[in-house]
Amino acid sequence: MTHHELPLPDYDNMPLGSIESRVRTLGEGGVRQLLDHERSHANRVAVVRLLEQRLVALNTGEAEPSGGSPAGETPEVRTDAYGDSQPAKTEAPPNNPPSQGVPTNPAQPRR
Repeated sequence: MTHHELPLPDYDNMPLGSIESRVRTLGEGGVRQLLDHERSHANRVAVVRLLEQRLVALNTGEAEPSGGSPAGETPEVRTDAYGDSQPAKTEAPPNNPPSQGVPTNPAQPRR
């Protein structure tokens, strides 16, 4: 199964918090698909545990799919001009040089 066939779009790039909220929209079959994919690919311990717990909750009747859309927007993942997803990037704070000079040419000590 390729990542394009998974029930959650862009699953491989989702952080744990997003997976946790979006997996609630899936039934047993969808959760099982994700669990099989996770075990055979990244095998992230926290994600496997989350999916296993959700599967147990669905099987015992403690939980039901929420009915939301698993294909909703993912603001935590941005898409480039070609449609390829990339994790959101954060920018570094501006670099303010020290008042006595610039980092590549610092002030000389007094003699």
